[in-house]
Amino acid sequence: MKNRVFTYIIYCIAVFLLVACKKEEKFSEIPYISFVDFVKIDNALGYDDQARLTIHFQDGDGDLGLNENDIYPPFDTSSIYHYNFFIDCYKKIDGEYQLLELDGTQNSRFPRLSDKDSESIEGDISINIFINTYDWSTTYDTMKLECHIVDRALHESNTITVPEFVVKKK
Repeated sequence: MKNRVFTYIIYCIAVFLLVACKKEEKFSEIPYISFVDFVKIDNALGYDDQARLTIHFQDGDGDLGLNENDIYPPFDTSSIYHYNFFIDCYKKIDGEYQLLELDGTQNSRFPRLSDKDSESIEGDISINIFINTYDWSTTYDTMKLECHIVDRALHESNTITVPEFVVKKK
């Protein structure tokens, strides 16, 4: 009986030590992103208008995202950092991709993803974007996107490229 109690106590201590020694996953404080998915959204009118872009992120200090009250420098509307998700659109012209100068921006803001300080976080972010250039001189455009994110400490992530896709315009 004493051996069983002793064995049980050793077993409990071993389990406790294994759980207590579990190493928390820690990422760099500079955000890292990777491509997950790109899906065109059917607008029921016969042309491509919007798409949903999904990326995977990792951040070692959890300072991703901006709330509605994050409107003071450097996040004010006159600053590039008013946005935290940056997208450049490229159109294939004569076999070469050229950066499109659009009337509006494709950049956007996503909300804070953690309320804790120095928390290592990861997950997926999905945003809807407009993909139609409304240049009606052609029926189809071949395009690609490049994007990156920025955290509240203004650390820029790596840039990813969304594989080329065809936009039906009419």
